[in-house]
Amino acid sequence: MKTIIFAHNYQRPEVQDRADYIGDSLRLCQIAKEIDCDDIVFCGVDFMAETAAILNPDKRVFMPEPLSQCPMAHQVTAEQILQARKKYPDAAVVSYVNTTAAVKAVSDTICTSANASLIVNNLDENRVIFTPDRNLGAYVRKNCEKEIIICPEGGNCPTHHQLQADDILLAKAEHPSAKVAVHPECQSEVVTLADYVGGTDGILNYVKDFDGKEFIIGTENGMLHRIRKECTSKKVYQVSKYMICPNMKINTLKNLESVLKEKKKENVIRVDPRIAEKAEKAIECMFELMG
Repeated sequence: MKTIIFAHNYQRPEVQDRADYIGDSLRLCQIAKEIDCDDIVFCGVDFMAETAAILNPDKRVFMPEPLSQCPMAHQVTAEQILQARKKYPDAAVVSYVNTTAAVKAVSDTICTSANASLIVNNLDENRVIFTPDRNLGAYVRKNCEKEIIICPEGGNCPTHHQLQADDILLAKAEHPSAKVAVHPECQSEVVTLADYVGGTDGILNYVKDFDGKEFIIGTENGMLHRIRKECTSKKVYQVSKYMICPNMKINTLKNLESVLKEKKKENVIRVDPRIAEKAEKAIECMFELMG
């Protein structure tokens, strides 16, 4: 049986080095949609493996550590979205990929940090319920002329939200020639100081393509491993040693090797078929809106 290993950009370096494919949520979604294999082992957090399972109902999807959960994905429920729909019946619901399958199932479409503004701008509706990240929602609001309603009001990524403008300014003081690239899950004050804002693969491509030698990276520090590996002529600096997602780091080389060897049933990611069917429509809508 053919097994493919996926690893998100925030995974431990040794896990990334073991993977067949590394990327951000969008790239891995696209690969999962087309991949030819029997089994997928997904080194990431729960919503990523769920998405792979939704797009591959005929394949088994495993996680090295099923307890690797994204806090943001559990900051909103399907019930909250249904209540928001009642309050704003003329609004389209755009759910960040960092949500549960149940939330995706009651959404019109999903988005990633790489394409959020594009997806919202390509919708026919002028009013959009956006969930759950208020920082990404604020970034989208600045890049479109539509009314953005954040649901719930307090959602965010704990890792990115902790980054402060002072952290960027201190890093710039140490490396005055460096360009700053940050993730849109960061606070607006941080985003304003950046030379580039985008998802993790976007940040990688910015470092690759920009005619500069030094870069300050404002996202989870696992990203630096891939950048340094693929951009050997560039110098990249972490903006803060605290930019670590503990949930991403639960996956280790040891439990990856274990799941590859044993493929225990407790490592299988399953999504209720009724939820998966509706969630898949929202995911496919995203691909359509990307053009």
